[in-house]
Amino acid sequence: MNRKDFIINSGGIVLGSMMAPNLMANVNLNNTVNLGVIGTGGRGQGIIKLLDNISGCEVIAVCDTLAFRLEEGFDLIKSNKNAKAYKDYRKLLDDKNIDGVIITTPLNTHDIIAVDSLDADKHVYCEKTMAKGTDATARVVEKCKLSKKVFQTGHQYHSSRMYTQIVDMIWEGKVGKIASIEAQWNRNGNWRRAVPNPSFERQINWRMYREYSYGLVAELSSHQIDFANWILKATPEKVVGMGGIDYWKDGRETYDNTKLIYEYPEGVKATYTCLTSNAKDDYKIMVMGDKGTLTISYDTAWFFPEGEYKPEYGEVDGVSGATTNWSQGKGTLIDIKHIDPTKQALTDFRDSIINNQTPLSGVITGAKAAYAVEMGIQAMDSEKTIHWDKTNFIL
Repeated sequence: MNRKDFIINSGGIVLGSMMAPNLMANVNLNNTVNLGVIGTGGRGQGIIKLLDNISGCEVIAVCDTLAFRLEEGFDLIKSNKNAKAYKDYRKLLDDKNIDGVIITTPLNTHDIIAVDSLDADKHVYCEKTMAKGTDATARVVEKCKLSKKVFQTGHQYHSSRMYTQIVDMIWEGKVGKIASIEAQWNRNGNWRRAVPNPSFERQINWRMYREYSYGLVAELSSHQIDFANWILKATPEKVVGMGGIDYWKDGRETYDNTKLIYEYPEGVKATYTCLTSNAKDDYKIMVMGDKGTLTISYDTAWFFPEGEYKPEYGEVDGVSGATTNWSQGKGTLIDIKHIDPTKQALTDFRDSIINNQTPLSGVITGAKAAYAVEMGIQAMDSEKTIHWDKTNFIL
């Protein structure tokens, strides 16, 4: 049968920290983890390509509600000629040969698909943000407490060997007492995907619409918020922020310009900026302490020590006592060999299943980031200070 010939069959399209001791029960004897990818848009297709090059992982099924996206995702599967495609994820979950699923669907569907997948006895890798809103986040957490399956959240920097070493450096006191974290993830573009039919607009560009997504904060800043939670071993106490649809007047409902300031215990301030009209420096995190500053990009990091220069004071624009010269040097490159963070995260997901290990980025870290995202959205919408709800959000 030609792989592109669609045969509808029982809902499928056939185309040619809370771990229990019996996780291996559903993994086949040769230690190959059979996976289904739910959602074959841009992110899902990227993950299929990565999985096809990870030994011990095999994509045996894909699912999407849009036929052309489903076919695109299926055509990327090279390792299994008997893979199946489904329009209904529940039919995919009925497949007993599938050990785990990768959820790369719109944010508002994460919780229900994750819960259904755990109920179907599948391991779960759920893309960030883990869930949309406090109630959805709580549902996933509660289900994981009752499940014996691996649940990994797609905050892939937990798996990056560069990031894990940076975190160790911070915990060992390299930057000293942290005062501030400044992060940005800026782009210059409307963030839209091509729409072959106007009726598909919200399904394809779901990141633009509040029903489906929280936009930039959920899709981009959430990674950096998760990183701050990680290095500080804490969650934010409160947040203020502003957001607006200031540049792209194209009918979108999610902000195209966001600025958030979170306060953590001991007064640490963490600032997050997202723009869609200026890409200067793109992605960057600065961790600033009294001993130095770590500047982190996608795949490199530099350390700039404090106290190893002699500032010269003088008068600048009529201000006496201003620093007139800071010969700060070049800093020190942190040279750490690592692979693509998402590929490493998927490899770690495989290993967590096979070796009965708790994922590095699990349901609790995912929930903390999801709730912090929710706080940020509330702060921008209300233009008020939003506090972490210690009564109703307990982990």
